[in-house]
Amino acid sequence: MKALRTVTTIAACALLISACGVGGDSGDSGGQQSLTWASTGGQFQEDEKKALQEPFTAKTGTKFVNISPAEQAQVRTMVTSGKTIWDLANMSWIYAGAYCGELFEKLDDPAIDRSKFPPGTTHDCFVPTYRYANIFSYNADMYPGEKPTSIKDFFDTKKFPGKRVVYDYPKAGLLEAALVADGVAPEKLYPLDLDRAFKKIDTIKSSIVFAPSYGAIQQMLVDKQASMVLTVTARTIVSAQSGANLVSVWDFNTTDIGVLVIPKNAPHKALAQQMLAFVTDSAQATAYAKLTGTAPARSDIDLNSVGYTDQQKKFNAFLPDRGTTVEQDKQWWIENTDALMKRWTSWKVG
Repeated sequence: MKALRTVTTIAACALLISACGVGGDSGDSGGQQSLTWASTGGQFQEDEKKALQEPFTAKTGTKFVNISPAEQAQVRTMVTSGKTIWDLANMSWIYAGAYCGELFEKLDDPAIDRSKFPPGTTHDCFVPTYRYANIFSYNADMYPGEKPTSIKDFFDTKKFPGKRVVYDYPKAGLLEAALVADGVAPEKLYPLDLDRAFKKIDTIKSSIVFAPSYGAIQQMLVDKQASMVLTVTARTIVSAQSGANLVSVWDFNTTDIGVLVIPKNAPHKALAQQMLAFVTDSAQATAYAKLTGTAPARSDIDLNSVGYTDQQKKFNAFLPDRGTTVEQDKQWWIENTDALMKRWTSWKVG
């Protein structure tokens, strides 16, 4: 993972200014506690405010300074310059795992009970705040006759022609899907056989669109520029809400987690850990799942208690009878993402 250090170099002062946000203040104001929260922006950060931050403010009086985007480059710049501003960040657990104790704080608050979470979803530097799936769906308007029924159909362009759109990132579920479609048993996926996976994907490479953002995926689906998709739960729901006539194929899908991490030397580490424990409490976890259509991180929360809409239920991979799901192996991805990103980039243009 050393090459993750080679992020785009930006002047440290400019990054630190942007990290504060316009008019932002990460410190305490008038003796009142505050936490600086970096996230993705858009509706998802608004959902975080409503389901997670506002209840914590009501309980403790803590205020929040919200900024976006949350980028690894900014964390490195803040930590190496000795000027960490953020207290919590919604970003990939891969970075937290690769630089645990170096760029990110280890979680040591006993209130963060790792036994509440599914096996394989926790680490010294992160715990899950929600769960989602990389879902295989097709546009029913584009297949009026025979319908796709298995992950193999994603790789069958003769029987089911059309563009397949995926997020331009190797961890978006395509590699695992290729291996299962090629005959690998789901329980034997890891460690991933990358040679076999890329060979399988090569068979449909000319039909794949590598989208630069989730927004681009959504637009392609709504405009019917793609007939099939592998994308995350929330974006599948939003695309359907925007007019794409999507039907998910509950044969095989990978699952993953979202996390909040604490940058090294965060100004309010203890309070940030209290917030993490609060976020994963059943009331907040349920409220966030209801807003986003994702699944609570804790395995002891009954999904039937969440109050999902019919459309959210339609695209929820964690409900019963939704086929085989495999949690993406956290340690494997932490150890291999660096080299895999180089291979992915070279393969796309090769």
